[in-house]
Amino acid sequence: MEAEIGIIGGSGIYSPDFIKDVKEVKVYTPFGEPSDFILVGYVGDRKVAFIPRHGRGHRIPPHMINYRANIWALKELGVKRILAPSAVGSLQEEIKPGDFVIPDQFIDMTKRRCYTFYDGGKVAHASLADPFCPELRKVLIEGCKALGLSHHEAGTYVCIEGPRFSTRAESALFRSWGAHIIGMTLVPEVNLAREAEICYVTIAMVTDYDVWAERPVTASEVAKTMAENVEKVRKLLEFVIPRIPEERKCPCKEALKDAVI
Repeated sequence: MEAEIGIIGGSGIYSPDFIKDVKEVKVYTPFGEPSDFILVGYVGDRKVAFIPRHGRGHRIPPHMINYRANIWALKELGVKRILAPSAVGSLQEEIKPGDFVIPDQFIDMTKRRCYTFYDGGKVAHASLADPFCPELRKVLIEGCKALGLSHHEAGTYVCIEGPRFSTRAESALFRSWGAHIIGMTLVPEVNLAREAEICYVTIAMVTDYDVWAERPVTASEVAKTMAENVEKVRKLLEFVIPRIPEERKCPCKEALKDAVI
């Protein structure tokens, strides 16, 4: 039950109906249970493994996700690349609800998560200067262009602890830093993928403006935008997965080469 490409489904993406010949797999890890069973199947002729980040039914809040188990389980199945859709808020006027952002940087504002596989015995300092795989970012950007999806080719993602949303003061502060989007699930997912030498990229789906904009947002508006985003990200995944190069030429595959002490 091996797979080449992993998909970590974010809010609204709980069942991969675009994956064919699906088989359900339970993976045991040294870090406990992953968010859910992993679904393994095909997109075109590429073998993929899908896990819903929050579990089916959205039962796990962002600060309680077992990120280490999720990444370990995908690594155990042979996954070498991860595409990770996630819902985010916008911190900039030009990034509108319904847009996609393919971020190139992040700022970590989380507080109480398990950030590494290396808790002792062996120490590793993996570089995250450029946290997202350049090859995957290129494929996604080209896919957005080909499908005519409104997108932004770079941006800084602020990851907060959650599950609460930001205060207006916090939102204004993040905006003043030049950050572009805000969410709750990027960290430590991206850290752990780098330590596992797995290529990783986020597809950030904008649902609303964060509270800095002082625009009242209704739950129905967010739900409508999220539903539209989910349909678009499914089309994007179906389009880009067959176009991902089989051979990795990025530095992600050797992330631990000079990291282990």
